[in-house]
Amino acid sequence: MEKFNTFKGIAAPFNILNVDTDKIIPKQFLTTIKRTGLGKHVFDEMRYKKDGSENPNFVLNQKPYDKSNILIAGDNFGCGSSREHAPWALKDFGIKCIISTSFADIFFNNSFKNGLLPIMVTKDERDVLLEDAKDKENPEIEIDLENQEIRRPNGGKIKFKIDPFRKKCLLEGLDDIGLTELHENKIKSFEESRSTKHPWL
Repeated sequence: MEKFNTFKGIAAPFNILNVDTDKIIPKQFLTTIKRTGLGKHVFDEMRYKKDGSENPNFVLNQKPYDKSNILIAGDNFGCGSSREHAPWALKDFGIKCIISTSFADIFFNNSFKNGLLPIMVTKDERDVLLEDAKDKENPEIEIDLENQEIRRPNGGKIKFKIDPFRKKCLLEGLDDIGLTELHENKIKSFEESRSTKHPWL
């Protein structure tokens, strides 16, 4: 998993309530176990018309938001079924951070495990960021995970909270496999000891 660094990116105003994981990545695209290639299908039902052409009214089809890597989202983002493909698809599209007042628990947890940063803010803070994002001339905000700050285009700052362990994992690029590999020597020592004590296993 890549390390999560401070970055400045285009924030898309995505003020839709209760966006579930089937909206993020519809069920027909869940046949793959690869984490790449799903970005073209993210928000498929909203992004495309029935004939396959792009829906010009959908925010991520509009410039400059087609290059967004931050979503300013509505309440309860990521509800619905527990599909890990949802953060995979968002990441593959280029999204690095989602800011909302609330997230579904499973999506929230899956996001951290896949290098996607979900940030919870108050309704007032989210509404201010939505207004910033709607300014197509300057919709960029900066995400500083180390200092736990969202930096607005006007220079204002919004502090956010994050679990210290999850913060460490993102900053160091550690997913579950990476965390396990940190204990490689201990695992190897245990296996050697067990083989000596219990050679029949």
